Amino acid sequence: MTRADMMGRKCCCEPDFSTKKAIPEGYKKALWVVFILNSMMFLAEIATGFFSKSASLQGDALDFLGDALNYAISLLVIGYSLRVTAWAAILKGATMGLLGAWVLAITLWHIAHAIVPEATTMSIVGSVALLVNVVSFLLLWRFRSEDANMHSAWICSRNDVIGNCAVLLAAFGVFHWVKGWPDYSVAFIMALLALQGAWVSIRMALKELRSLSVC
Repeated sequence: MTRADMMGRKCCCEPDFSTKKAIPEGYKKALWVVFILNSMMFLAEIATGFFSKSASLQGDALDFLGDALNYAISLLVIGYSLRVTAWAAILKGATMGLLGAWVLAITLWHIAHAIVPEATTMSIVGSVALLVNVVSFLLLWRFRSEDANMHSAWICSRNDVIGNCAVLLAAFGVFHWVKGWPDYSVAFIMALLALQGAWVSIRMALKELRSLSVC
């Protein structure tokens, strides 16, 4: 085997953390916008979710926090090699999974204490959150198929749009029946979405890592 062949094999099999790859035009700007929007919505929802006693709003607030952290990770690794971004996707998937488990815990606590949330606040805040997440979803749509890292960022925004629609339905249910079960149900669904998103992101990232290990 020649020296050139050996060098070529090394590049194929060993991690390359320094080599950067080309990124789609506009992706970094889109990430900054959705990062700022999600950070602001986390602060707004965590406060209103606490005072309105809504498990679904608190769950959505934690989801906004997780998304903001995930977008921050995406910004840190943007343009780096596929191996680096795949590991970033695994980290983000783990974050989504932990937040999903936390939302489940909040929901069970609300069920145990038979808490009925304040429907008007849920409706107003849920509507604003839906608008923010639709904007994020549209900004990230065209980048969703680039790699696991970009796909995981899009999954975050997709789950949020679905979650916010469900929060509005929960608000209507709470207002109509004056019961807490619509809020509990939506919070439970949001937790499952987070866990499903975590599984998809991690599975896709592991697939990319396995493909890189083949020489």
